[in-house]
Parts: sequence; structure tokens; C-alpha cells
Amino acid sequence: MPDGPGDEGSEHAPEGRTPQLPTDRESPVGEPVIRGDETVTGEHASDAVQFDPDDPASVDEAADVVRAFATADGVDHLRMLRGAAACAALVRGVGSYTAAADRAGGDVTVSFVRKWARVHDLPRAVRTQVARGEIAPSAAKHLARIQGSDRFLLAWTTIDAELSVREVRRITSDVADGTALETALAERDIPLGTIELDLPPDSYRELRRRAALEGVDPGQLVADALRTDRNV
Repeated sequence: MPDGPGDEGSEHAPEGRTPQLPTDRESPVGEPVIRGDETVTGEHASDAVQFDPDDPASVDEAADVVRAFATADGVDHLRMLRGAAACAALVRGVGSYTAAADRAGGDVTVSFVRKWARVHDLPRAVRTQVARGEIAPSAAKHLARIQGSDRFLLAWTTIDAELSVREVRRITSDVADGTALETALAERDIPLGTIELDLPPDSYRELRRRAALEGVDPGQLVADALRTDRNV
């Protein structure tokens, strides 16, 4: 779990090269970057708890939260993000998944701590969609098993293709076993890169007009526009 000074968006490629998007967490472990953002979580932002893996008292609090999280039923997505943050901070504070599970005690297992700590390690854009309820936390738990840009691709496909948690789990298992994500999706007839957009009438008219004049698909114009502004 990276422990960088800033959050996603700090990497820029040299001129003429495609930037490498950060695919892991870049803000400090335990910091409520998403949970404390009013634009994402609204009035719940003021309740966000920060866990400091370098503070013994905060590590103790994280252990308590993890223990309660492991036995909770019907926990909402924000509480699950808090539990994931507690898992990650506890691991960082005590040094290993095994030590974290022992410190939390109760019914907490090494597997439980590892799975949810990895959710906390997802890139900011994905965590934001979890906080907004667009991606189920249980689906995010499986997304966190894969690495690199596949994390983004499967996260957005989960939203746009309305994948179930079971489908996400099976796809990530295939990818973890060495199957290319594109292949795993194609075998299930799940489209990759298909998104439905709602545009203002003027923008819709202009997009269609330019596509017709240039003889390309509207999606190609959108892709070209994004390609020129990769640092967003």
C-alpha cells in the first residue's frame, strides 16, 4: 500500500508520451480522503475518522473498528470504507496482515484483513464510486485483487454493464489465474468501453455533426478529445 504525499493525479508523463495513471492509493494510509469529502459523502463527511498508523492510540482504535467490522451485519458502503481504512492502518501500524489479525482479535482472520486493506489501497477514482454507491463494497473487494489499469477498466465496466458481485468475483478470479481482462469479458459477452452518455442538446447535436463530417463514430471523437488531455 503506497504511502505517498498526495492522492491520485500526481503523475504526469513527459511531453509526447502517454502518462501512467496511478492505479494504487497515493494519499497516506488511514486518511479519510473520500470519507471526509463533503462533495462525495455529504453530511457524513464530518463523521469521518482518520487512522494514524504511527500513533499507538489510533492503532488501538483501528483494531477496535476492525474487530467490530468483522462481525457487523448490513453495514453500509461508508462504514465499509471506514472498516477498510482501519484494516489498512492496522496492518501498517503493526507490520503485517497476521499481526493485524492477532491485534484485532475476535473473529478477525488474516484473509479478512488482507481483502479490506486492499480496498483501501484502490485508486481514488474507484474509491469515490464506492462511496457514492455506484460500486458495491463487496465488488470493490474483488476489484482490489487485480493490478494495474485493469482495476480501472473492470471498475468502470462494473458500473456501465451493471455487473453483479458474483460476475465481478468470477472475472477477477479468471484474471488472477492469468486470463486477460478483455478475454474474460468477451467470453461472457460483456462489452468493454461501452458507455451511455446524457448530453445537453447542443452538445449532442455538435458531436453528431462533427462525427458525420469526419466520417467517424462519435465515440472516436470522444476518445480523441480525452487523448489530448490525459493529465486530467
